[in-house]
Amino acid sequence: MIERKNDVVRVKELIASFPVTTILGPRQCGKTTLARMFHADHYYDLENPRDLAKLSEAQLLLEPLRGLIVIDEIQRKPELFPLLRYLVDTQKKQKYLILGSASRDLIRQGSETLAGRIAFYQLGGLSLDDVGHAAARTLWMRGGLPRSFTAKTNKQSRLWLENHIASFLERDIPQLGIMIPAQTLRRFWMMLSHYHGQVIQYAEIGRSFGISDVTVRKYIEILEGTFMVRVLRPWFNNTSKRLVKNPKIFIRDSGIFHTLLAIESHDQLLGHPKLGASWEGFALESVCKKLNKPSEEMFFWATHAGAELDLYFIEKGKSYGVEFKYQGAPTISKSMKKAISDLELSHLYVVYPGKETYLLAKNITVIPLGRFLLGK
Repeated sequence: MIERKNDVVRVKELIASFPVTTILGPRQCGKTTLARMFHADHYYDLENPRDLAKLSEAQLLLEPLRGLIVIDEIQRKPELFPLLRYLVDTQKKQKYLILGSASRDLIRQGSETLAGRIAFYQLGGLSLDDVGHAAARTLWMRGGLPRSFTAKTNKQSRLWLENHIASFLERDIPQLGIMIPAQTLRRFWMMLSHYHGQVIQYAEIGRSFGISDVTVRKYIEILEGTFMVRVLRPWFNNTSKRLVKNPKIFIRDSGIFHTLLAIESHDQLLGHPKLGASWEGFALESVCKKLNKPSEEMFFWATHAGAELDLYFIEKGKSYGVEFKYQGAPTISKSMKKAISDLELSHLYVVYPGKETYLLAKNITVIPLGRFLLGK
């Protein structure tokens, strides 16, 4: 089993500070494995028919309990949230760790019902911190879902990912009450993979797929809410420049992205037109996980004149930028200078797949992905 020390530390801090902690993430990303590391006093898996039956009288079951109580796949029984509020307010010796595979509705229900009592933690797949920099190429090719990453061969990894995608579309989506044919959503998802790393043009996608802009937005919201795509919003600042206002889209797991594009090996990836976009998405997701910020606090920036910044965020009142370059030796560009000037960046990091760290300017550092992630 791969240790996930950073995730354990972060979740432990939340459990100590809040009566209810929610771990959110895509199916098979390791939520259950992580939860079991905390040795809960009571564990209920709502995909287990026996546990689901026990919770048919949830108050009678939960009220007498003490210690840490884990409830897995809580999206199958969202009516538990009002009860949890009552229990944490009246039973001071209980802590809850709840796990879920769909973000938007769970966050909304949890935030509304358990305001001030609940913390959310997005798990995601394995990171370079978890597997080590030597495994970077495998992690990039296979993605961070543990069973894909630990497969004996790339062929076995791809087979698992194909079945994972099918299971998600045919089983998980209907369980969330979304009545869209699996083949329709799969074809849409495959189409999005060709827009990976690009600004979303809703009308263009709608015309290509034969659906309305509204339906395009609905499908993207479904895939975003189930952690399958990342929608990176644009940053607006007080400049007179014409700024790009549509978001960018990324397939969050690089293994799923490669499976959707039928890329079966690293050699095929190196010769694929989406090579640069693939590495940018992999590096972006890795950095976002390291930063441990909500999606709403991370942005990209672009002007219609062509200046852009791949990732923008604010930390302790200071502005920072990250550029992702699949190059052997990145150099300074006009776009970087423009981003520093217009966004008043304290520092700009240029993340690349090389091994050396060097300065391009006093406030621009070229740094390998592994060193950025390890905080070196």
